[in-house]
Amino acid sequence: MINDNALKMRIDTMLPELNERQRRLFLAAEAKAIGYGGITQVSKISGVSRVTITQGINDLNDSGNEEMELIECRRRGGGRKPVELKQPGICEAIESLIEAHTKGDPMALLLWTSKSVRNISSSLKEKGFSASHVLVAGMLKAMGYTLQADRKDIAINIQHPDRNAQFEYINEKAKLAYSKGIPVLSIDAKKKEKIGNFTNKGREYHKKGLGPKVLDHDFPLKELGNAIPYGIYDIFKNQGFVSVGISADTAEFAVQTLRKWWQMVGVKSYPKAKEMLITADSGGSNGSRVRLWKAELQILADELKLKITVLHFPPGTSKWNKIEHRLFSFISKNWRGRPLVSLALIVNLIGSTKIGNGNKIDCIIDKQEYERGIEITDEEFDAIKLKPHEFHGEWNYTILPRKNNHK
Repeated sequence: MINDNALKMRIDTMLPELNERQRRLFLAAEAKAIGYGGITQVSKISGVSRVTITQGINDLNDSGNEEMELIECRRRGGGRKPVELKQPGICEAIESLIEAHTKGDPMALLLWTSKSVRNISSSLKEKGFSASHVLVAGMLKAMGYTLQADRKDIAINIQHPDRNAQFEYINEKAKLAYSKGIPVLSIDAKKKEKIGNFTNKGREYHKKGLGPKVLDHDFPLKELGNAIPYGIYDIFKNQGFVSVGISADTAEFAVQTLRKWWQMVGVKSYPKAKEMLITADSGGSNGSRVRLWKAELQILADELKLKITVLHFPPGTSKWNKIEHRLFSFISKNWRGRPLVSLALIVNLIGSTKIGNGNKIDCIIDKQEYERGIEITDEEFDAIKLKPHEFHGEWNYTILPRKNNHK
């Protein structure tokens, strides 16, 4: 395997010292040394066309012909003149087209079209220049332009000044809880999935022509409904638990998932625990300002006789929630390219997913109906034994169990 860096160094060093024929033969020799694909590789690195390199290979193959020695090279400066000399101002025209499009100039020719090399070539013709799309691509590269995708770098909301401090607070509290044998959980609801023979992003291997065929539309099927996976990720044990609901993603559903996790997993894994620590997003069914979420947690704390501490990530930072990349990402990979035709299949696919060190995910179905829009009165909210932390009590709080277990 030829090292591209070494090849580029040789080409950059030698080409300026050689005449036209010598350059052609030198590049041809490098291409022959590489073997299959050598012409393409050398052409890409040197910028010399494949036709020229192929001619050089032919010259090498005919090197035994005495007539070859009589071939004269063009004098220095011979050959085609660069397009910049033949068509002065073409580089500036290309830049003006691209920059005007980028800056939103209402008079830009490319404002409402893609900045493809073919469209740029067409727009150049309207300005009186002649350049094929291949030539435009080469000129763009020489001018320092590259193909780039959109990047999510612009925040809609201004970053909270205590954003990093909250991350550090969560980290310190999580480490302290772990040292005390307290479960540290990352929770969230995964994207709602339509049940049915719908397309699912991703690809899998199938016999040629025998890939799965899906519906040509993505309209939900009422008779099948939706699946709502709600996940719990045990950060330090690297274990996952998912409850797949069919009703609605509400605070009741979220807390019911925590209840099921404790009954099936938590009580066995943490028999001596007197508290659980939860990290969660600031929005959604388990949002920091959702009254029903805190009211339902109070009921759970009363039932389990556990203190429940919740630490919310600052708004706009949900991607830092560990469940996203340590649990949900593995689920998405496991069912990629596979139509989620039934609730049973979804549960089986989640349950067969392996995360991190090979642990499988515990997965159950929750067929309970959850009502949307339940409101908690001021009186009910005041009855919650809620203890805000000194640092950002709106994000960090502990709910204590009530001795009389009343709602």
